Amino acid sequence: MRPTRVVSLGGVVALAAAFGACARASAGDAAPSAGCASSEFRQFDFFVGDWDTYDVAAPAQLVARNNVIVTLGGCALHEVYEQGDGLVGESFSLYDVSRAMWHQSWFTNRGQLLLLDGRWEHGRMVLTGTEPAADGAASLLRGIWRPEGTAVRETAERSSDGGRTWKPMFDILFRPHSGTVTVRTDDAQIVSALDTKYQAAVRTHDVATMDAILADDFVLVTGRGRTYTKADLLQDARSQDVIYQQQEDTSQTVRVWGNTAVVTALLRAKGTDKGKPFDYQLWFSDTYVRTPGGWRYVFAQASLPLP
Repeated sequence: MRPTRVVSLGGVVALAAAFGACARASAGDAAPSAGCASSEFRQFDFFVGDWDTYDVAAPAQLVARNNVIVTLGGCALHEVYEQGDGLVGESFSLYDVSRAMWHQSWFTNRGQLLLLDGRWEHGRMVLTGTEPAADGAASLLRGIWRPEGTAVRETAERSSDGGRTWKPMFDILFRPHSGTVTVRTDDAQIVSALDTKYQAAVRTHDVATMDAILADDFVLVTGRGRTYTKADLLQDARSQDVIYQQQEDTSQTVRVWGNTAVVTALLRAKGTDKGKPFDYQLWFSDTYVRTPGGWRYVFAQASLPLP
């Protein structure tokens, strides 16, 4: 979140600001580590790309441009905000695992610094920080982001009584630049790491990780036409009837189309099922969909075991 700034456009005053967000990985970045591919790191994925910024009260007047990427292999978020009056701000954000919350450091070409912390709450990202003042007084600033179709709406509030009461600061809307939806070029790396993490969770019967990655309406269709739901897969993992010696894929490819990604790979599985040995290979396609809470595994289709 940024300290308040005022832009005069044709006699209309527009307040403009934005918290740093999360988004696509920059081209050429290394694939994210397993930790940074977890769902918490993807909670800001709805605020991503190349944005045009508008005051909700003056929706036809452009206030600023804003570009947000993921860097450091998906572990940190970098934002560059350029306002019409010459203000330029940058932020770095990350999910702090040690505190189980988001942190952002925001700074500008006017010597402003703001440190913010918060969490993903009820379909919104909420970050709060202290804004120092020259007279020694300080106030709390709070920003709230939520997706609105292909756009993102951000509202901000200030409190001078320690958070007991809040007054509105601004209400802005981020729209995709020139009406286009930015393609996140390194989403393929994020989905690839997430799918690899899922296969490892199956092998070790890690129910919590499987539950976090699978969408609630997930469906698997096998080469023999049988279907399995999320509940079926989680129950299988809990029972531990299947003991894996090997459960991994090769020849993996990931294709991303906007908010949908498809993983194709050759799976090798070896172990025992209720004491009976098995050893097979099969091709599968996994479909992931981007949600406000990050990428989710929604559909899988497997071939018959290869000869």
